[in-house]
Amino acid sequence: MVLAGGIGGARFLRGLKEAAPDAEITVVGNTGDDIHLFGLKVCPDLDTVMYTLGGGIHEEQGWGRAGETFAVKEELAAYGVGPEWFGLGDRDFATHIVRTQMMGAGYPLSAVTEALCARWQPGVRLLPMTDDRVETHVLIDTADLADGPQNDGGESRKAVHFQEYWVRLRASVAAHAVVPVGAESAKPAPGVLDAIAEADVILFPPSNPVVSVGTILAVPGIREGIAEAGVPVVGLSPIVGDAPVHGMADKVLAAVGVESTAAAVAQHYGSGLLDGWLVDTVDAGSVQSVEDAGIRCRAVPLMMTGTEATAAMAREALTLAEEVNA
Repeated sequence: MVLAGGIGGARFLRGLKEAAPDAEITVVGNTGDDIHLFGLKVCPDLDTVMYTLGGGIHEEQGWGRAGETFAVKEELAAYGVGPEWFGLGDRDFATHIVRTQMMGAGYPLSAVTEALCARWQPGVRLLPMTDDRVETHVLIDTADLADGPQNDGGESRKAVHFQEYWVRLRASVAAHAVVPVGAESAKPAPGVLDAIAEADVILFPPSNPVVSVGTILAVPGIREGIAEAGVPVVGLSPIVGDAPVHGMADKVLAAVGVESTAAAVAQHYGSGLLDGWLVDTVDAGSVQSVEDAGIRCRAVPLMMTGTEATAAMAREALTLAEEVNA
């Protein structure tokens, strides 16, 4: 079983399928990035996994559809309808329309995700972490917003949706807190806790430890289920050489008081959750500190430069799981 965010999780899963072609893989996807736009329910991380494994992803971007056009976005902008900073493509709109119609008819997100995957055939069982509404918000200084108060003589802060922080602001400003709004009252989606209990191995891919994997773990019952599953739990560091490989993990790690190092992220998850941790070879010097924290650690190449390199990472994770389980 794998806990997955968006681009990093999706690309790791492609390598995992190559490394273990006969494995039955269940993926619990992050829905904290979900947002409602133009009256539609948009699930960026679920869709990135579905499109990547189903052959429809824009490979260079790592998100969105291949061969995309933006006529609807342009027409909305002509009407003055925003937000203009979030660019949904025409093909992508179709997915969100189908999802929103089905949810409006009473189907839960888990059932809708299964129906959407019937088209894409991703080769994994993709489950949202919850059917309940959870949206990650980031606390920033209002002075960092173009429309916020400037020089008001005091500190003023505002919580913005994660998508606004990441897409509009490009994570260019300091994050003071990260809150998965609604997570505390959410329930794991049907099948999630069963998948955890029935898993042989649980993997944390090199996804963002705060706003991807961390948000999944914030749903009551998921962290506890993993900790009590009695199977190896192995993670792969998203931090290489004290910097995130992709995205803004350093900004949101700082918001929760965690250094942007491979060892600090392992210790953030903790030995009560992780059994094994892979760091990149450039971070080999951190292996001992991770092991001192009670987590088995190995240094291996962790750059997902292609499917074969990613498959090699996945094999290393599975090997470490076997070693932990021995």
